[in-house]
Amino acid sequence: MVYRDRLILITCFSFLIELCLAAKTRHFKWEVEYMYWSPDCLEGVVMGINGQFPGPTIRAVAGDTIVVDLTNKLHTEGVVIHWHGIRQLGTPWADGTASISQCAINPGETFVYRYKVDKAGTYFYHGHFGMQRSAGLYGSLIVEVGEGEKEPFHYDGDFNLLLSDWWHKGSQEQEVALSSKPFRWIGEPQALLINGKGQYNCSLAGHVSNSSTPQCKLRGNEPCAPQILHVQPNQTYRLRVASTTALASLNLQIGNHKMVMVEADGNYIQPVTVDDLDIYSGESYSVLIHTDQDPSKNYWISFSVRGREPKTPQGLTILNYQTTSASHLPPSPPPVSPLWNDYDHSKSFSNKILAAMGSPKPPSSYNRRIILLNTQNTIKGFTKWAINNISLTLPPTPYLGAIKHRLSNAFDQTSPPEKFPEDYDVMKPATNTNSTYGNGVYMLKLMTTVDVILQNANALATNVSEIHPWHLHGHDFWVLGYGEGKFKDEDVKKFNLKNPPLRNTAVIFPFGWTALRFVADNPGVWAFHCHIEPHLHMGMGVVFAEGVHRVKGIPNSALACGLTGKFLMSNNSGRH
Repeated sequence: MVYRDRLILITCFSFLIELCLAAKTRHFKWEVEYMYWSPDCLEGVVMGINGQFPGPTIRAVAGDTIVVDLTNKLHTEGVVIHWHGIRQLGTPWADGTASISQCAINPGETFVYRYKVDKAGTYFYHGHFGMQRSAGLYGSLIVEVGEGEKEPFHYDGDFNLLLSDWWHKGSQEQEVALSSKPFRWIGEPQALLINGKGQYNCSLAGHVSNSSTPQCKLRGNEPCAPQILHVQPNQTYRLRVASTTALASLNLQIGNHKMVMVEADGNYIQPVTVDDLDIYSGESYSVLIHTDQDPSKNYWISFSVRGREPKTPQGLTILNYQTTSASHLPPSPPPVSPLWNDYDHSKSFSNKILAAMGSPKPPSSYNRRIILLNTQNTIKGFTKWAINNISLTLPPTPYLGAIKHRLSNAFDQTSPPEKFPEDYDVMKPATNTNSTYGNGVYMLKLMTTVDVILQNANALATNVSEIHPWHLHGHDFWVLGYGEGKFKDEDVKKFNLKNPPLRNTAVIFPFGWTALRFVADNPGVWAFHCHIEPHLHMGMGVVFAEGVHRVKGIPNSALACGLTGKFLMSNNSGRH
């Protein structure tokens, strides 16, 4: 018996040593600053990191610890970075959400983000203060499988495609416009960028286009020159595709090539073959392509706007078979995407995404259901978005510190509504469009199962309802289903409890609903919001908190503002 116990102890100890040896700490020193750049061949100001746009790509292995010393060199504004899709287990203060998980980092100051990447997948990072994502503060975060682990699919090489949209109007001017009376909409983006590269005043496909846009004449070393994907014939490649767009929903196509989807938001899905792929802001996918086409030609990779009437040219780059020159442009026009408002196509696509065999299954029932109604409203003449008639305005004191230190006057202690009035007609404009500001929190009991029904509705204008991709921080959720019109209790019969996909971002379609389920198993305070940057700025979000009393080790630097800053100062002064 003693020998067996000792053997078990030695085995466990050896396993821990192997685990420690395999996992690494990856340290980065970053400086965020404005700089001149030409993302779409027109020079403007972007927000870069270490002189790069987009920011540096982080590549890590599951189990690694990431340490980023982030210095704010913006001079006149704060900054934070959110690590999109990373659950921050045990490190909720590193989530990078201003006024929720931390104070914004002041000009000249450095904040240290330290967190573990626990799960392989395709992720990214971006600013989460004001509209700094629109200014270009973003980059890729790729997590490979741990040592000794294997992906459930084979590929010979991989490429990373980070998608974004770009305006010539600066993000600060956009913020002012959205907050003005009368309301001034920011308009559609001037360009779509692939890895920070796009073309505004010319087209890569000008030689095969019927439009008056001239052919781009690029040498290849310009900031806006496309990043060409060089491939060998008869190989399988993984394309990691993530969307950090501020507004645009996109559709991806690759000329003459089908795609096999295998990963969504860092979770494996049942392989499914598609001709085109819809991707909403905040989502990420991995697709496999097989280079089995004519190797004497090159092929377009194109991204087009979906869900909004397209006034932005396609984003383009080239799939180059290295048996031919990359300068040989494809001889035919780029693929034409489905119509922007073909929502049947979009819904069919979303319903194809199912969890891979062996994926965690959702609990069979819920402890609490929260129904969130998206509406466009007015508050004293200002145009806003609201959830259950409350437009979110974040407080100056981070929720994480306020709840941890029981500072009850830091935010509204009244819990926000769990549902909306039963007689509300989601198919028509509201009879009363008035709303109110609020910053209350949904307090969730730790380890309970929560259902969220996202309910879309008519906006201020008649027959207008928009697409909204919703992102949850700190968790993955199961997407149980989508439906038309107003959610009803009998709709639960339509829920997929067998193999719903695990995601961190899900879309609600116009005049429809989306049902989500998650377990409140990660102590902290977490944002849940529309990932369209202007919509969040206008109030479309809520805040969840769970088990905050269990959170330990919050660095003082995360809370050195607002009431928590005063609280920490008074505590420190009392020690002298």
